Amino acid sequence: MTELTLIPASDAALPAEPRRGRHLIGGAWRDSADGATFERISPSHGIVVSRSAQAGEAETLAAIAAARAAFDSGAWSRIPARARAAVLLKVADLIEAEVERFALIETLESGKPITQARAEIAGAADLWRYAAMLARSTHGDSHNTLGEDILGVVLKEPVGVVSIITPWNFPFWILSQKLPFALAAGCTCVVKPSEMTPSTTVMLGELLLEAGLPEGVANIVLGFGQPVGSLMASHPDVDMVSFTGSTAVGKAIAAAASATLKKVALELGGKNPQVIFPDADLEDAADAVTFGTCFNAGQCCNSGSRIILHQDIAEAFTARVVELSRKVAFGDPLDPRSQVGAIVTPQHRQRIDGYVQDALAEGATASLGGGGLEIPGLPGDFYQPTVLTGIRPDMAIAREEVFGPVLSVLTFRTLDEAVALANHAHYGLSAGVWSENVHTCLAFARRAQAGTVWTNTWMDGFPELTFGGVKQSGQGREIGRHGFDEFLEVKSLVMRVGRGTRAPWVKAV
Repeated sequence: MTELTLIPASDAALPAEPRRGRHLIGGAWRDSADGATFERISPSHGIVVSRSAQAGEAETLAAIAAARAAFDSGAWSRIPARARAAVLLKVADLIEAEVERFALIETLESGKPITQARAEIAGAADLWRYAAMLARSTHGDSHNTLGEDILGVVLKEPVGVVSIITPWNFPFWILSQKLPFALAAGCTCVVKPSEMTPSTTVMLGELLLEAGLPEGVANIVLGFGQPVGSLMASHPDVDMVSFTGSTAVGKAIAAAASATLKKVALELGGKNPQVIFPDADLEDAADAVTFGTCFNAGQCCNSGSRIILHQDIAEAFTARVVELSRKVAFGDPLDPRSQVGAIVTPQHRQRIDGYVQDALAEGATASLGGGGLEIPGLPGDFYQPTVLTGIRPDMAIAREEVFGPVLSVLTFRTLDEAVALANHAHYGLSAGVWSENVHTCLAFARRAQAGTVWTNTWMDGFPELTFGGVKQSGQGREIGRHGFDEFLEVKSLVMRVGRGTRAPWVKAV
């Protein structure tokens, strides 16, 4: 343990009482009809952070009905786009004023470092502002070349009621990749956050009301996949489901939605490769690989969980990543010095360790880590930064999503071999390539089966650049103009100009 950089428990003040969470339905805050609640225990500090109302069928159906009524009324869907944009811009301002309050509760519920939580909350405001811009700039097409008596217009209209189901690892950021874009399009929504990180979603609901969002346009239900998520995916009054989470749950949602053929957008798992050539800036690449492995304790769909190294540099590069990983500060997420916090649950920590131990049993070598981690003064669940070598492509740890601070190292000789290894997974979310040769980067990027390819960087993102995956990493896109279009339907309007210009079909005999 002494070879790692550990940050012990700080003297940061903890909340005196758990935060109370309630459902937002039709513009009103509600407890569950049966009084059911659930608690979230901090994965880092072991305290009860929040106590939330637990929705059942009644609350879920009420939220869907409120969203349906709000959409059909046109109180949001048919108002001028400038009015929708004004509300979104107000929300962005309110978010920026509440960064500290939001970041504290998100840190305690998720276990992520406070500095990271602050950056995510503050950065989310930019997503709301970008969505506001899209609301005002969206347009369809016109066709004036169909004949002198025909004018064709292609309209873009809101898809309708959208169910939004978000994960625990980036609860506020991922919600802000979905909700403002759906609202900008004119949709109404029912939101279910993860039961492990519900609070910042509820807090956002408070800001939505303060910003003047009409009642019923955004509804929040707190609870579990059954029955809440299941009803949100299957109910006939829901027109679309937008989900981020595991591939297994994504498949279940797609199956539930198929009964009504509603639109589905899924952002799922990843097993993201970085291919590193000998001519790359190896110091920069090693730092980025360490970041990609350890960021959010590896609990990230974009985690750079496997690297594919040219054999000529494999040993030295791996040694440098191990050296840098020892310097990454693991510890109390309330201490601003910490770069990596806790694993979300004891069960998930055991799952991570199961993958590592299986790989070691199959012949892999742990160049670093390979087990749990104790932080002085904290009762929480932590896991060591782990670097595994001797990995074969057929091992589970080389192909399946671990979702922890675990890096698998593979090697290659040729570009063709690197591409084959990179694509040797069921997933296709992200990939990266490191080389000073632009031809090498472009050749790899065009052949990589991934929704995003980074060259000489890792995990840079912008609201303008659409995000999503191929293969079993999902379907549909988020953010950017293409992500906005997910919440729109296209309608063709065909207009005949002038009277008597249409030749009669029924002929007099």
